[in-house]
Amino acid sequence: MKTPPSYADLASKLLFSPEMGRIWHDGERCVLLSQAALASWRSRLVAELGLEAASRFFWGVGFAEGARCAIGAKKLRPDGDYLEAFAVGPQAHALTGFGWTQIETLENDPSRGHFEGRFTVHDSMEAAIHLNAMGHSTDPVCWMQTGFASGFATTFAGQPIIMREVECAGRGDAACVLHAKPKPEWDQLDDLELAATPLVLSETWHDAGQTVIGISAAFLSAKTMIERTAASNATLLLMGETGVGKEVLAKLAHRLSTREAEPFIALNCAAIPEGLIESELFGVAKGAYTGAVAARPGRFELANGGTLFLDEISTLSPLAQSKILRAVQEGEFERVGDTRTIKVDVRLIAASNVELNEAVREGTFRADLFYRISTLPVRVPPLRQRREDIPVLLEHFRLRYALRHGRTVSGFTPRAINALLAYDFPGNVRELERMVERAVLLADDGRAIDVRHLFLETDGLELKPAMCMTNDGRISAVDNVGSRANLVRQMLDLIVDEGGSLLEMEGLVIREALDASGGNVARAARTLGFTRRQLALRLEKMEIQESA
Repeated sequence: MKTPPSYADLASKLLFSPEMGRIWHDGERCVLLSQAALASWRSRLVAELGLEAASRFFWGVGFAEGARCAIGAKKLRPDGDYLEAFAVGPQAHALTGFGWTQIETLENDPSRGHFEGRFTVHDSMEAAIHLNAMGHSTDPVCWMQTGFASGFATTFAGQPIIMREVECAGRGDAACVLHAKPKPEWDQLDDLELAATPLVLSETWHDAGQTVIGISAAFLSAKTMIERTAASNATLLLMGETGVGKEVLAKLAHRLSTREAEPFIALNCAAIPEGLIESELFGVAKGAYTGAVAARPGRFELANGGTLFLDEISTLSPLAQSKILRAVQEGEFERVGDTRTIKVDVRLIAASNVELNEAVREGTFRADLFYRISTLPVRVPPLRQRREDIPVLLEHFRLRYALRHGRTVSGFTPRAINALLAYDFPGNVRELERMVERAVLLADDGRAIDVRHLFLETDGLELKPAMCMTNDGRISAVDNVGSRANLVRQMLDLIVDEGGSLLEMEGLVIREALDASGGNVARAARTLGFTRRQLALRLEKMEIQESA
């Protein structure tokens, strides 16, 4: 097998500043821990949590770190072939001091969802820690190592990859050997893989409101805050851009609370006209206005005993804000057109996509209501700040919409993954979900999702212009070409009329791509969907043919 490139580009991203007491790797601050400290940490967690829970914890930590590493790998060696880019994972793992990995075999065919590899990890620190603390084990013990490898391969390949430790130095083998295959290709998962694999790697899915997916530190911080306070009745304030998943987290808070068996009522305040918001919140008494032939309860009343989620609360009028404040503080209100006071027991969860403290300073939001609802503020980060969540969300949505629409798609091509990881997602998770559903519908059955299935001109992206054939046989850019079929017909006409060949057409396309890239072979290869090596071989063949 081809030898991966040296560690030089990775090592250059490792910086030390002893006088400042800081270490950085790829721009992120790190710390050095001794083997003894890691052994103590591991042993204590095993003792306090139990072996099964501790292994799940370390596997999950490793998976998240592997996913982050894969995102960096795609940026570090953009001009390299598949092996060169993939080798960043094993090499980055070695730089952390956990042992060095030898890539024995690596096969990848994204068009049919095939991925398989075998890796030998020499001198595993995790195995050494376990041997020193507990002696030989009957089962593999490198939990972080297999989690890291699975997270890296899953993110890199665009489909759930399980790295199984088939040999482990912690149980007396000469080295640790990892075998990688897509999750569906394993006959069955062991207890650790079933328990520790993120929800996204499951073939089942639940309603969007019942599923909370994320492995990034930023997302897990928000989720942990909700989990720690879910049992309380304190008001929760979720802050974040539109589409980040605030309602999903609100439903999580309700499910984990003592009110789980009671109603969860949601209202998007921005979607209700100002003249109707009061009746939506508090209900209407019979005869309150023409057409009110019967009394109608509002959202506060419907949520009695349970949870009321008010999304985009910043859009409420000052009058509605004052009435909500009273309902939250006193637990009572009157229906529109009624004088009878209604008592309710409701836990309020509010959400806003604008900074409410700024709205208070500007006078558009009541200060007393802000202080009342911000007891437990939780900031939900945008998707562009937690890119390691993108691969697991992709797989979750792929499974969901393949099942819903009766489609079979094998995963995502590396080109699609690269494009998604580079995209900023102004619409956040909601936009990603829409893109994946569309891609599932557009992709060929049994094939992988590619860039063209994800991004359309209507997405407002800076799309590359289409190509068409000119009379002199060159390829030029135009703003609109009717369709791919039109372009194919133009090329066919040129072959028939000019007596050319398909190889000549390929040569024209390659030369045009090289001209557009300023002669940069790697950039031209990416444009054409080749590796640099593949394009170099074609260029070499073209030169031989021209000189003959």
